[in-house]
Amino acid sequence: MVLVTIGALVLLLFGGCAAIVAAIGSAGDTSRVTTGRIVESDDPTGEPTARTKAREKQAGIGTAVRDGEFSFTVTKMDKRARVGGDFLSKDAQGVFLLVYITVENIGDEAQAFSGSAQKLYDAKGREFEASAEAAIYLQDSKSLYEKINPGNSVRGVVLFDIPKNTDPAAIELHDSIFSNGVKVQL
Repeated sequence: MVLVTIGALVLLLFGGCAAIVAAIGSAGDTSRVTTGRIVESDDPTGEPTARTKAREKQAGIGTAVRDGEFSFTVTKMDKRARVGGDFLSKDAQGVFLLVYITVENIGDEAQAFSGSAQKLYDAKGREFEASAEAAIYLQDSKSLYEKINPGNSVRGVVLFDIPKNTDPAAIELHDSIFSNGVKVQL
């Protein structure tokens, strides 16, 4: 019983010290990471400024957005019933939505872009996964797995197999499967 009490006191002591160090370390930091990017804020709580909120709402086709170490620009969209050539092709279950994007590595080291980390949302709020299988059949899609060195950019296409009558509302772009992502209105 004495050992259990001593152990609990040691855990409380170390836990309290860690909380104090964390609080001291972040006391002067007025930025925070939201949707994978650093948002500057004059508010000590770290909330985004009105200017940042307005920029997030305006992100659309042609607007550069950032998630982690990548800057993304959606350039256009297209729909197709089939992708590929005469001999090797893939038919959509519904229709393929092709989202053309430019991905720039704004970090300090090489990083891989993967189309499978990207998500599409329709006007009803439904989430769609990218179709890696269809990307195989599209020449130069560059969305399966593309290693991008710092300062370089790649133009690619992310494909989604969606129902024919679906109204795409936004794409959520990620620098990796672990990032929060950033939405672009379509």
